[in-house]
Amino acid sequence: MTIITERKLEEILTYLKKAMNNLAKEALENLELEGGVEEMKNFLENQFDVRLENLLIAKNSSIHHLESSMKNKIIQRKNEMLNEMLKQHKIR
Repeated sequence: MTIITERKLEEILTYLKKAMNNLAKEALENLELEGGVEEMKNFLENQFDVRLENLLIAKNSSIHHLESSMKNKIIQRKNEMLNEMLKQHKIR
């Protein structure tokens, strides 16, 4: 496994933020979610987790191999991103 540096993690999270914003926009335009806001939030949370793990695997790492401070950073950024996306796309 490769050790992910803070810098690499920032690059991954920046890329992920752009990808997730595009996904939220496309999902609003193309998906009909019967569960409304809560289903959209769950969909975005799940996609964040899946895409993050895929990006880490591409770097020959995994969420399980990150330091706890990095995991905490990811959790904070995930919550900030989701709240920002929901607000931006008026999903509340």
